[in-house]
Amino acid sequence: MRALTAILVVIWPACAMAEEWVALTGDEIRGALTDRKLVYANAWQDFRASGRTLYNAGADSWGYWQVRGDQYCSQWPPSDLWACYDMARSGERLRFIGQGGDTTEAAYAE
Repeated sequence: MRALTAILVVIWPACAMAEEWVALTGDEIRGALTDRKLVYANAWQDFRASGRTLYNAGADSWGYWQVRGDQYCSQWPPSDLWACYDMARSGERLRFIGQGGDTTEAAYAE
């Protein structure tokens, strides 16, 4: 039992740190996404410096992205509506946080 306790004392802080999500500012969002490719559970997305974005979950879908304040925003034609998300980072992982608290996680492709 002492060995198990000793192992948990050593491992637990590292596990807690691995899941520490830090909110991103607008500049940090821009830096995290511009000219980068993210991989989601069943898709990938490329963020161009031009403001174009390519999402692929089996077929290409072109849209637009921008940073507004401290949020990532995207628009997917033919809709003219923009959807905005807070963002957070944990190491090399990014989290998109919707207005309702729903989250989507991604990692860098490279």
